[in-house]
Amino acid sequence: MLKYKNPVILQDFSDPDAIRVGDDFYMVASSFNYMPGLPVLHSKNLVNWRLINYVYDAFPLPKYNEVRRGHGAWAPSIRYHEGTFYVMIPTPDEGLFVSETKDPYGKWSPLRLVVPGVGLEDPCPIWLNGKCYVVHGYVKSRCGFNSKLGIIECDEKLTIQLTDSTVIYDGHNDNPTIEGPKFNYRNGYFYIMAPAGGVKTGWQTALRSKNIYGPYETKIVLAQGHTEINGPHQGALIDIDDNDNWAFIHFVDQECYGRVTYLENVMWHNDWPIIGHVSDPLLFGEPVAENEYIINKESNYKISLSDNFKKKLNLSFQTPANKVPLDYYVDNGLYLRLKYNDIKDLKDLPHILSQKVGYYNFNVDVKLDLTNLSVNEEAGFTYLGLEYYGLIVRKTLENYKILLVKGSSKTADEIIEEVDYNSNIINLKMKFRYPGYYQLGINNQYFKTKFKATKGDWVGGRLGLFARGYTNNYALFKYFKVRGLDAE
Repeated sequence: MLKYKNPVILQDFSDPDAIRVGDDFYMVASSFNYMPGLPVLHSKNLVNWRLINYVYDAFPLPKYNEVRRGHGAWAPSIRYHEGTFYVMIPTPDEGLFVSETKDPYGKWSPLRLVVPGVGLEDPCPIWLNGKCYVVHGYVKSRCGFNSKLGIIECDEKLTIQLTDSTVIYDGHNDNPTIEGPKFNYRNGYFYIMAPAGGVKTGWQTALRSKNIYGPYETKIVLAQGHTEINGPHQGALIDIDDNDNWAFIHFVDQECYGRVTYLENVMWHNDWPIIGHVSDPLLFGEPVAENEYIINKESNYKISLSDNFKKKLNLSFQTPANKVPLDYYVDNGLYLRLKYNDIKDLKDLPHILSQKVGYYNFNVDVKLDLTNLSVNEEAGFTYLGLEYYGLIVRKTLENYKILLVKGSSKTADEIIEEVDYNSNIINLKMKFRYPGYYQLGINNQYFKTKFKATKGDWVGGRLGLFARGYTNNYALFKYFKVRGLDAE
């Protein structure tokens, strides 16, 4: 048996969905407005994961050329049908998109809008009798209601919508705010796994019927119960072998650390999947902090965060808007273009390169070469959340200024401290400690104030590199090092 501790992924891969194909597991997650979008992860055991790809480089709509926090790719699904991987991707204002590939490590097809419409979310397909049926939820902020699930019929190749949405379940009474539905099939039943009750206070519901359009029976199969693990939310029921063994992954909201991934065992009782620790199968399971797991395959897979910027950019880095050609490139250093001088707030820079928080306790060291900066041009490092603090290095007529700045999703950036600096090389530093406080510093010294790390718009906190100027030259970052620490 393989022993593990939750979360199995301490990163913000929100709304995870996963499948098994042979001996391999593949997972996708929400990416919202971050590009490249729709991360694809691979595992041999559901415990150890690595980031292998993204479904698209840019979102094919001009509005995503600017920073659109909270928009973009919401909860996706991944399925495998007759030799092809399909992902379905909702955006709350445009509809349901599809991409496909034969090789998840390779190129995915361009996004195509199969179901246009406002207020559709969280789609998942299943195939039956030459058709594809897509279950989905509804976005109250866009269409005026939620707490219902619907089905749309499409052709088998997921290229054409054949029917309008039909509501198959209303959860207002028993499962309010039901969302994130995922289709499975077992023993003659169609199953829909769906969270309800809200992200932090909710539970996992199973719906089942022998007719795809219902009526559906429901049962709560996973809830917080007596644990300290809040609202076991959206996830995926996965067959882990050909012997009717199953597992379940889901996210747990941990504020600035994001929506981290938990793995649970599954026990079938009267054709209901009871998830997690089961004391009474007539009730529901509870999420676990650690466990033993039936798949006994060791793996060295991990998600790398540090980058020496030698030949290509670490996959963990994303921008908050579509990439503009030559805004950055890697060639024995990360070259980040000195432009967007008219954008005054760090949160609105479309080419800021950021990655998810990856440890409970960690240090960051960023080496920056300032040689290419002209007067009043800037580069630096920041934490990004609903409230954020960052270090800006600004070229002056004499030398440089180190600016400690504060900003938020609702307020403009402001300088809260200044330090003179007179060298062309600088190391920007961060100390980050559980439960989410950080200090920023330069070289071997830190500013005294500890800042509270906040989450972002539907995402966890992020660590960002930026440049801003007017010459279209490039700021040069020599490395980005993240060192995880034991809890302190």
